[in-house]
Amino acid sequence: GRLCENCMIGNPQEHSLRARLTQLHCTVKYFVEPFQTSAATAQNAYNSARIAGDVDNAMLSLVVYTIVHIFSIPDLAGLHKKMIGFLYQMAKHERIGVLINTMAYFNTVTALIGNVDSCGIDPSIGMKTHNEIFQIAEYTQNSLLLHHVTINQMYVDCYFRDYLSLATLAEKYRMKTQKKRVMDFYFVFFQGIAAMCLARDTNQNKWRSLGEKCVTTMNQLLEYSTWNFENMLILLQAELNYLNGRIAMAESSYKAAIVSAHDHRFNNEEALGLELYGIFLVENNKVVQGLQQLEKAREEYKVWGAIKKADAVLEFIDLVKKTMQPCGL
Repeated sequence: GRLCENCMIGNPQEHSLRARLTQLHCTVKYFVEPFQTSAATAQNAYNSARIAGDVDNAMLSLVVYTIVHIFSIPDLAGLHKKMIGFLYQMAKHERIGVLINTMAYFNTVTALIGNVDSCGIDPSIGMKTHNEIFQIAEYTQNSLLLHHVTINQMYVDCYFRDYLSLATLAEKYRMKTQKKRVMDFYFVFFQGIAAMCLARDTNQNKWRSLGEKCVTTMNQLLEYSTWNFENMLILLQAELNYLNGRIAMAESSYKAAIVSAHDHRFNNEEALGLELYGIFLVENNKVVQGLQQLEKAREEYKVWGAIKKADAVLEFIDLVKKTMQPCGL
């Protein structure tokens, strides 16, 4: 990332270079620098692309900006509003590829915040649902679009705990493409969470094996960036310890994952860790403590801007209170 920046600064073609190197620059930063720093990189690339008259890379920079924000910046409501402007720009400039890619991310933000009316987006933009985007990707054999919409649907499924849907989608995606993409680490993370929850629920060895494989893969990613991958790895280890009946180790791992996510400013993953830890405690007869963690998760989801997800946690809290004795054992 720093090498890319050093090559640009002071160059007579600085703005043109920054615009054209956006994707490469951010790809490197995703792995070796704090993920959140890519937001400023994308913003600067957009400004340079506009100065250089490079519409294609200006629109691409907006996609990168969106990706960074949805995965690591706690302001989904603000992002939702900005994305409406992004969609209009892409439609105006007739950049259909990035427009449809961005729709996949917009749908995810909408699902998390609970705004289902798309904030009155002009019908002329031609908004597409995730299912419609899947159909476009398959019909056109566009592997990049398939990657984007798959990651987004897995994101929604993971946070709303629809693990069987997530696992089914992941398997379908792997059957369709073997290409490696920079965002595959989220594929590993989401699939790992789903697999180990399904393994506990079904006792099927295939889910256990898949979960263990995801832990191994995430452990390999840690050598690139402790900042970006540590909390993911520890949370997967917590789920694996729980699956293996190592209750004390699982509890320690949940706590460590939450601390890591907080320290590295991944508010969404901190909330997820709190939620999974709360569920773990409830399922192990520590109901009062579990409810406390779930309340913390709900508050963190609200800070993130995921209001619909926060409401879903509240519904689960109410269900626990109604169906279990909060003895706090």
